[in-house]
Amino acid sequence: MNNSGLPNFDTMTPADFEQYLPEIFANGDGRVSTDPRLQKFLKNNPDCAALVRDLEAIADQARSLFAPSDPGDAVWTGIQSKLKMQGPEDDDLPIAQTV
Repeated sequence: MNNSGLPNFDTMTPADFEQYLPEIFANGDGRVSTDPRLQKFLKNNPDCAALVRDLEAIADQARSLFAPSDPGDAVWTGIQSKLKMQGPEDDDLPIAQTV
């Protein structure tokens, strides 16, 4: 093993890879498939490469669930124009009823 507690990437077995995969993901940038240290191993172990692709796809989908979404300028402009159109006599009405 090297000094980071991970096995030697050149002599690692698929079992070693599966054991250390959580640590490899945690210590990297989340893109194990592009880690230069693992390119030879993943090329020689297509099942491990497929596992990495699947886990990266799952992680990407999970991140997208929590990504803030901006409704865009058109929505904000629409809200602003509706608020401007609402007169003082409409103060007690919900915005939807003033349209």
